Amino acid sequence: MRSLLSLVPGLFLVGALSPAVAQTPSLSSPPDLQIAASIGEDLFARSGSTGMVFVVVRGNQVFFRGYGETAPNSHFVPTDQSIVRLCSLTKIFTTDLLVKLVADNVVQLDDPLQTFAPAHAVVPTRVAAGRAVPGHGTIGRVPPITLLELATHTSGLPRELGNGPKGTAHFTFPDYGTRWRWLPGQHLLFTPGTAALYSNIAYDLLGDALQTAAHKPLATLLTESTLGPLRMYQTTLYPSAAQCDRLLKSASDEGACTSTEETAGSSGLYSTAADMEVWLRYLLGTGAPRIPAQDPVAQTDRITLASLKGEKGLDHAGVPTSIGLGWLRLLSADNPSTIVEKTGGGAGYTTYIAISQARHTAIFFAATDGPADTHFNLFKGANNALLSLAGLPPLPPEPPQPVRKAVRKHRKPARR
Repeated sequence: MRSLLSLVPGLFLVGALSPAVAQTPSLSSPPDLQIAASIGEDLFARSGSTGMVFVVVRGNQVFFRGYGETAPNSHFVPTDQSIVRLCSLTKIFTTDLLVKLVADNVVQLDDPLQTFAPAHAVVPTRVAAGRAVPGHGTIGRVPPITLLELATHTSGLPRELGNGPKGTAHFTFPDYGTRWRWLPGQHLLFTPGTAALYSNIAYDLLGDALQTAAHKPLATLLTESTLGPLRMYQTTLYPSAAQCDRLLKSASDEGACTSTEETAGSSGLYSTAADMEVWLRYLLGTGAPRIPAQDPVAQTDRITLASLKGEKGLDHAGVPTSIGLGWLRLLSADNPSTIVEKTGGGAGYTTYIAISQARHTAIFFAATDGPADTHFNLFKGANNALLSLAGLPPLPPEPPQPVRKAVRKHRKPARR
């Protein structure tokens, strides 16, 4: 473990930090959904955001409300047609596609990334239970990076490739050629499958693998398999001028609204609250007959954190107990208050989806940065908002976490 910690500063043991398993909470009748208005108002006020859209789906009930302003001093309240950046919520669209391609036998979760690499590009490996001996090759097993490990942040790849050139628009770097020229020279931070480190570049490479396997651009695959059938026509990697005019803006200049196809796998999608209502119904399976239900396999737990040597970057919304295909789970799956969640952030946005399948309830929000940081954890606030709306007790307090080493600040806000 010492070598792992030295390779990834701040990576911590997960066993001691997993949330205490709460006693099974009693189920009560959910409150009137209209209390979501005041819950959203409280979240918005505490976040210090410029503007926020908030969607709740509970069974066949839907709530939407916009808060604040579409841009500083605009005096216009966000609507369900306002355009927002989904940021890393894009990843659960990518894994949804992954599950569909597995079902169609186009790919398998244990396929090596190397299978889909461009000619002459070698995907790095790291020895497990062995060592390299000069003149004698490698002693031990050399597991390849698989599609499953890319999707569960257990590939051993770093969080980012790096920052793009000055003036690069958000979510437009790195492009396909840049990342595949970069990859062969990398040294994995740990043996694939043994630890977890949140990685955006892993999802960019996962997107590359899917489009190579299917012989179609990732944007086309997303449209054909998901966005078109669900009629999510405002969800796109290629915003029009009219859509860009409706983009919510933060208190800072966040740069151009432009095509983000280069990060189609990790963070590039734009959408609206209206489209995300459809997406929540799809995730919950409550939109029949017009909206199909997602294959439950897509939200299945894949790895328990207790089985890993450590994790880093997965705890923005709380310390998870397990990792799915892009999703994280809070509390054990047999606890009625368990939450399946995905965070997002960057380019002046904070975004989130949290699901209580026990009560067929889900929430989505997208909030733009305000002029000052209130230090309020909007994700954790939203968790308890979800459970309140589902008629469930809040999450138990987390045990104190150790102080982590300072991390050098990047020039641009990190993608979550």
